[in-house]
Amino acid sequence: MTRYALRIEYDGTGFVGWQRQDNGPSVQAVLEQAASKLAHGQDVTSVVAGRTDAGVHAEGQVAHIDLPGRLAPEVVRDALNFHMKPQPVVVLAAALVDADWSARFSAIGRFYRYCILNRRPRPALALGRAWHVERRLDEHAMDAAAQTLLGRHDFTSFRAAACQAKSPLRTLDRLDVRREGDCVLVLAEARSFLHHQVRNMVGTLKLVGDGSWSVDAVRQALVACDRGAAGPTAPAEGLYLTAVRYPVDPFAAAGCPSGNFR
Repeated sequence: MTRYALRIEYDGTGFVGWQRQDNGPSVQAVLEQAASKLAHGQDVTSVVAGRTDAGVHAEGQVAHIDLPGRLAPEVVRDALNFHMKPQPVVVLAAALVDADWSARFSAIGRFYRYCILNRRPRPALALGRAWHVERRLDEHAMDAAAQTLLGRHDFTSFRAAACQAKSPLRTLDRLDVRREGDCVLVLAEARSFLHHQVRNMVGTLKLVGDGSWSVDAVRQALVACDRGAAGPTAPAEGLYLTAVRYPVDPFAAAGCPSGNFR
């Protein structure tokens, strides 16, 4: 068997998330069904860097699969893309990796971007791909509040009730807020995140942006270690997994860097 790393983009609209579930289509099922075509009909199991929720998108998701034989990476990429049509899931790059390499456990950084469409008119082109907030947001206040969350903390206040992580401790390396035209972007980086952590942080920062909360209220919510102390969960459609970092980029040799780290 040969192991391949795959860099994948997808539109999460209409999917129940990455992981296979009984209540609807998943990105994982689309990929594995296509991969089985390259494995003579045998089942293929994928391992992914980040199991995104229903409605969450990806520009730089990374997964790995094992296939019989030894096909060229570009052949694997193109064959998977052919068999995944017309689903909005595309392999951007494939690379040969060692048999012990893991898309999940070899990762040392994950990057997310959250997009808030901050204007009065409703979205047309951005429908399903951004959180529409009509009230003008103060991105500078949001960014100031975001900086109070950096570092290693107990993020219980920003953790979903259904989170299965053994510990609420996480190290948040980056949380920046900036405006680009009508879009307020929240950029997050950490080795790993708790379930709904990014969306819960964004929902809380939005309260600062619209003047409902002070910057210090976010710090107080963090130290409370109580989900009820923080803000609401932001909608899934504004969230994108933009990149995954590894000690050695498996896609660099093919001239395909691992994704968008901005």
